[in-house]
Amino acid sequence: MTDPKKNGMTYAQAGVDIDAGNALVERIKPAAAATKRPGVASGLGGFGGLFDLKAAGFTDPVLVAATDGVGTKLRIAIDTGNVDGVGVDLVAMCVNDLVCQGAEPLFFLDYFATGKLELDQAAQIIEGIAKGCAESGCALIGGETAEMPGMYPEGDFDLAGFSVGAMERGTALPAGVTEGDVLLGLASDGVHSNGYSLVRRIVEASGLAWEDPCPWGEGRLGAALLTPTRLYVRAALAAIEAGGVHGFAHITGGGLTENLPRVLPDGLGAQVDLDAWDLPPVFKWLAQGGGMDPAEMLKTFNAGIGMVVVVAPDAVADVTNALSDAGQTVVPLGSVTAGQGVTYSGTLW
Repeated sequence: MTDPKKNGMTYAQAGVDIDAGNALVERIKPAAAATKRPGVASGLGGFGGLFDLKAAGFTDPVLVAATDGVGTKLRIAIDTGNVDGVGVDLVAMCVNDLVCQGAEPLFFLDYFATGKLELDQAAQIIEGIAKGCAESGCALIGGETAEMPGMYPEGDFDLAGFSVGAMERGTALPAGVTEGDVLLGLASDGVHSNGYSLVRRIVEASGLAWEDPCPWGEGRLGAALLTPTRLYVRAALAAIEAGGVHGFAHITGGGLTENLPRVLPDGLGAQVDLDAWDLPPVFKWLAQGGGMDPAEMLKTFNAGIGMVVVVAPDAVADVTNALSDAGQTVVPLGSVTAGQGVTYSGTLW
């Protein structure tokens, strides 16, 4: 029987490489530095990240926090080795929720866990997180890289994100939603980050591999399904500035059917015209491959609408212009009605 004391065992022999972790921090520092914004009071490397709300321009702020992950979309990223975009997904899933409360995202922290730290892979992921932060005006001020041998199979990893935003007291959304308000839909960039357990089952049933040509477009199937979640932060903040916005609904798991009612007061529902937009090809392929009916599509996937804006009727033109100027494709979806839940007219396909 060997004596560990005589053998001089090290943490690296147990599967945790501290030097690799330090190398990762050094490599990602430039990407994190590029996300710096007013209010950031410390860089990477401390025991915590510091943020000065007064320096960020707030007078009487209320903080809003959100946390999320990327779900089983990670499985496709791991299997294809295409991990560049999942960092953007991680940020989007958090900051898109924050703006639904009327908050400006301020800073972001990530949690990256893996069985064995692979420097290039980890750097690509965190550089993607930094990209998502920069595009949202949100600073990457810290995070945790956990190397956990025995917890994850070789090559596997998991991600979680945490973001904090702020708004001036009394400006929280939703607010003032009333019958007759107009619903504006913002186009999604594909499946975003929800419903991937079903997506993977449909792909498996199709007999296709991730490297096969994409059935509905260009490139490879896996890469097409890894299109990052669209970031709506700058557009949403511009719409708020334009005036007349009563609420936002981020269309994630649960689709339009489950997420839109979350911003409607008791006694109010929504009428949505399915003929108002064309169902993107990826969803047509999923619907056909999975034998899905429209009701299932609308409560599982975003179906081409990633965010819904609830707007006062007299502000529709100004808000539409603000959203369009910020790079969004805007679709008049319907209106707020008496009742409850979402009522659909027209056909999805």
